[in-house]
Amino acid sequence: MPILPVLIPVLSAAVMVALSRQDLVLARVLSFIAAAAQLVVALLLFAATGEGEILVYRLGDWPAPYGIALVADRLSAAMVLLTAILGAVLLLHAVCAWDRRGRHFHPLFQFQLMGIYGAFLTGDFFNLFVFFEVMLIASYGLMVHGGGAARLTNALQYMVVNLIASSLFLFAVALIYNAAGTLNFADLAQRVPTIPSSDRGILMAGGTLLCVVFLLKAAVVPLQFWLPGAYGHAPGVAAALFALLSKVGAYALLRFALVGLGWSSLAALEPLAWLTLLAGALGVLAAPSLGVLAGFASISSIGVLFVGLAGADAARLGAGLYYLVHSTLAGAALFVLADLVRSVRREEGDALVGGREFSGRALLGGLFFLVAIVTVGLPPLSGFVGKLAVLRSIPVTVIEGAASWVFVLMASFLLLLGLSRAGSRVFWKTQKDGGQASHGPAAGGVAALALLLAGTVVWALVAGPALAYFTQAAQALLEPGAYVQAVMGAGVYR
Repeated sequence: MPILPVLIPVLSAAVMVALSRQDLVLARVLSFIAAAAQLVVALLLFAATGEGEILVYRLGDWPAPYGIALVADRLSAAMVLLTAILGAVLLLHAVCAWDRRGRHFHPLFQFQLMGIYGAFLTGDFFNLFVFFEVMLIASYGLMVHGGGAARLTNALQYMVVNLIASSLFLFAVALIYNAAGTLNFADLAQRVPTIPSSDRGILMAGGTLLCVVFLLKAAVVPLQFWLPGAYGHAPGVAAALFALLSKVGAYALLRFALVGLGWSSLAALEPLAWLTLLAGALGVLAAPSLGVLAGFASISSIGVLFVGLAGADAARLGAGLYYLVHSTLAGAALFVLADLVRSVRREEGDALVGGREFSGRALLGGLFFLVAIVTVGLPPLSGFVGKLAVLRSIPVTVIEGAASWVFVLMASFLLLLGLSRAGSRVFWKTQKDGGQASHGPAAGGVAALALLLAGTVVWALVAGPALAYFTQAAQALLEPGAYVQAVMGAGVYR
């Protein structure tokens, strides 16, 4: 099963390129079939690893560290399931408009999913780099899908930043291999304690450089500058899927630091998490459009995520992982909403300015109200549960505990102000001129947005078992002995 989430989208994309380049209906049918198959496999993988089993697939039957190993445990299986759900939901939005604007949308979408699945399942650094590149190349195509000067300009900046990150990634991998002689996560975990002191400087240099790359991909301050413009001007369906890309960076950082290097925590990143929270919230206040606002809101949510991931105990790390799922759903919902608004306003698009009345204003205004509640983290939905779980898991100390509470609450208040400002300008400060847009929001987009919001409700209702599940997954990261044994033994660990 660990190979199927990678095989299904790559084979589907190849079939689409060969058979359906000129047939949009066939491309849509194949895309939905692929999404359904991915969802079924993700559910089976999630069930197979739910009790703590670790599944290892060796490509070519080469043992680790010589061959490519794909590893599914509690955490990676949950991330694969989240990706499959998000991909299936966003297809509903894509088929209403975006897939008509280019012949290769559906193959690019499948390659994007393939890269994300591979990044979550891979067991070594070099293949993590390969899957990152697949993911990024597909994202370049999706980002410029439909054209437009602003989209092309921001896509160019996004490409340059990621090309630099990819170069640094290769330098870091070379340094780590020079010091440890391996790129496999599990094998590195075994070798790190025995590396001679003469090579530890090289290992730490490579490790630090790789952490910087992952922080750049996760958009943590001061490396967050690229995200708002790139995601804010991307096609809405692509931006909603990109809400998961920053989480891939956070996931890779956890695997590398806690499993590969055997660090006890990421506590050194907590001040950066506080600054990320604040930078994102202030950006929401100053955003000129809903798309850019959604990008800054994603940065703020990354700050909350890293407040949780910086902990040294399983409860705090598990709370951060619970919030990761919420922030992905909430971020995707806000990007979809921005895209729907952009499609029904005429001259104004998604700019935060008053304008003429537009079709579907009441519906979209109501949905914006719900999305704002989800984004800010107001009770009783999963954002509130996630933030409260993260804050309650932090030790009560004068500096760390108080600072985390202050930054999280202050950022939430600023988010509330920024979203209130945006909603009042777009949905309430309108002029009746008798010239409404000829069409309302696309039904598929509204359905996708409703499903994402429903997902946050469900995530709040299952908060108890979900937090317990991710606490167990976090414990496995902090104590990777079972992971190492399964990978190096190349079987199923029970």
